[in-house]
Amino acid sequence: MVIILIWIILFSFLGSIGAIIIAMCFISLGKNHQEKLIPCLVSYATGTLLAAALLGMIPTAIIKSGYNLNMVLSIVLGGILFFFILEKLVIWRHCHQIECEVTESAAGPIIIFGDAFHNLVDGIVIAAAFLIDFTIGIAVSLSVIAHELPQEVGDIGILIDKNYPRKKAFIYNALSGSTTIPAAIIGYFILDQISLAIPYVLAISAASFLYIALSDLTPELHRKVGFRFSFRQIILIFAGILTMILIFALKEMI
Repeated sequence: MVIILIWIILFSFLGSIGAIIIAMCFISLGKNHQEKLIPCLVSYATGTLLAAALLGMIPTAIIKSGYNLNMVLSIVLGGILFFFILEKLVIWRHCHQIECEVTESAAGPIIIFGDAFHNLVDGIVIAAAFLIDFTIGIAVSLSVIAHELPQEVGDIGILIDKNYPRKKAFIYNALSGSTTIPAAIIGYFILDQISLAIPYVLAISAASFLYIALSDLTPELHRKVGFRFSFRQIILIFAGILTMILIFALKEMI
């Protein structure tokens, strides 16, 4: 179990601080390159999140719960509604553009607090996934990293756009992102003691993936129209789905 904890900490770091470091590299590329690369990341992340939730997390939660289908799906439904309410309260927040509809004075604190809460949830998600199945843990972690990259690029870009120095924007995002690691460690020890709850935590996690993919990421993809953009988005979404399928297939081969 110590090895599992090490994997949890490693992917928690990669999904938080690692994503922020890469995001800073994206910011340094300039706005033109960002506008080309970020939609690609968003498309790929959409595919990974949908596939991880629908092909991995929900089926695994159903099996591990003793095939309590109604309970698991009810929790998924309740989780989606829960995250909708959180977003309405401006706690759960994603942005993948430099320009977002946030008031000048509130932008910084909202981004930092919202990102800290979101990364805390990511930590628990990663811990729950690894505790229930190593392959699911890898798939979930890769999905977290995939959707964190465009989010962090957007968040750091907004802070810089709101006159935060680059160094301060990085530090604030690193601090808010670092909540993933302690949340994952705490989640590991708590969930390990209440293993019966893990399938239902995984169901809530799947709800968050579905909500992020369909509510936050998909609308971003509709900002670009035209055959070329649409074709590229579809290819990358399928690439994300295929990545998850290959990971789950590897589990069956081992």
